[in-house]
Amino acid sequence: MFEDIKGHETWQRIKKIERGWSRDTKYYIETINGEKLLLRTSAKEAFDKKKKEFEMIAKFSKLDIHMSKALDFGWFNNHQEVYMLLTWVEGQDLDDVLPKLDISKQYALGRQAGAILKAIHSIPLPDDEIPQTTKIPKKKKQIELYETSQLRIDGDEIALKFLKDHIDQIWTKPPVYLHGDFHPGNLILTPDQNIGVIDFNRWEIGDPYEEFYKLESFGTKVSIPFCIGQIEAYFNDHIPNDFWEIFVIYCAHSALYSIKWAEPFGIDEVHVMMDICRKTMIHFDNFRQSIPSWYQQSSFK
Repeated sequence: MFEDIKGHETWQRIKKIERGWSRDTKYYIETINGEKLLLRTSAKEAFDKKKKEFEMIAKFSKLDIHMSKALDFGWFNNHQEVYMLLTWVEGQDLDDVLPKLDISKQYALGRQAGAILKAIHSIPLPDDEIPQTTKIPKKKKQIELYETSQLRIDGDEIALKFLKDHIDQIWTKPPVYLHGDFHPGNLILTPDQNIGVIDFNRWEIGDPYEEFYKLESFGTKVSIPFCIGQIEAYFNDHIPNDFWEIFVIYCAHSALYSIKWAEPFGIDEVHVMMDICRKTMIHFDNFRQSIPSWYQQSSFK
């Protein structure tokens, strides 16, 4: 089925990758020349979306960071599917490795991640790509979908009121290119102890502060020092007050809506998101405070 892809004759090993939330089918590939590649395939209906994604990865590839870089894109399987060929980032999944490392190392890797994220956000955004509207209406609709669902958790009234009172405060910063899913689950610890970035399939243009709520959702379970390091490095150790004020809004929104979002993936995933929501409510004292309880100004330096 890969015969339409240029260079396929050099592939000597093809292994399907089972992990991840993406709807893409992913393969690890080794060539006879020792190259390691990542192949992502999608349904033909996704051609335009995937073409834009490949173009964005090519743009991100110009940054001086370790990442899955753009190699080739096109049709295959008699124009029934779309493929994207990227470089493979060698190393270990960061969310597996972090808890085993010294706390100071966890923090240092967080700082490296913060610097990488700042570089991603620094890519100039052409005037014709600047959104003419914000995501506030979309967020309000998502809150409504959760509130009217059968998946609500006990004690969510305070969180819902907080969101309704504050959701209009998001999107105050100039929009930037976002990775869209930046957390330890999409980062790699390379053999030279650097961080590699993978899975840009949720890239978008938006509020730079929105990029951080995944730390609360997924990062704090893996390594709080890492989360602290990422935030502190991104802001050069001077975190503005408005960051925390907006961060808590994104965290509250994600905590509730992710429960509804997980519904198509099955009840087990819904329960995972419910647990994350309860954790987030504790961290922000039911959203009565904007700085989470896990953040303490770094003593890991």
